[in-house]
Amino acid sequence: METHNDLRLAVLIDADNVPYANVKEMFEEIAKYGTPTFKRIYADWTKPTVSGWKKVLLENAITPIQQYSYTTGKNATDSALIIDAMDILYTGKVDGFCIVSSDSDFTRLATRLREAGMKVIGIGEKKTLNPFITACDKFIYIEILKGEAEDSSEKRHHKTPADGATAHSPLHKIDPQLIKLISLSIDDLADEEGWAYLGDLGNLLLKKKPDFDPRNYGFLKMLPLIKSLRKFEIDEREAGKRNIKHIYVRKK
Repeated sequence: METHNDLRLAVLIDADNVPYANVKEMFEEIAKYGTPTFKRIYADWTKPTVSGWKKVLLENAITPIQQYSYTTGKNATDSALIIDAMDILYTGKVDGFCIVSSDSDFTRLATRLREAGMKVIGIGEKKTLNPFITACDKFIYIEILKGEAEDSSEKRHHKTPADGATAHSPLHKIDPQLIKLISLSIDDLADEEGWAYLGDLGNLLLKKKPDFDPRNYGFLKMLPLIKSLRKFEIDEREAGKRNIKHIYVRKK
């Protein structure tokens, strides 16, 4: 997914289904894609289970929305978030939504928002079910953001990893399926000599697999991940007078 820092985003947080730790890193991640125009969080604030969020709300200027649980076993918070999302959609004041939840009940909401031309970013834990992940344009695991916070701590203690790797343990192992996905995507984009532009490759991988992120595999960027596989050639081409390099890849 390309970064569009001028996108106006509605950030809607399901406090019942995500932890309050690493909220700072979460908003830093969201800033890569746009500016939060709305920042709302939904919960029954009378419950002690969400008390940890209260300090976080003040520090990050997030508006709490109170939603009482009317019936045992029914999640009224979901309904409140969905209604607000549709209200915001019809105001026409945003270009996209960031739904922060690990609950797959928001799958239909994400699909509907995309049908309306909205960019939809999901943020949730690794336990999030696949239907919600695939309904988003991009899905980011909270565990990555937690890992980046740990990486920052490591750097302060002068333990910087080499070759574009992260200091934290990867969420996923590199497997044959990932290599096949990259290979087929290069085939889809390749010119007559088999070269594919790395930026286009990253965007295509994200369209095919919304939760694709080099950080899931322990790498900060796409290029170190590709190099580590040792199955692809790399060509760095200078473009323009500013020594800007465009990276191309092809299968060996």
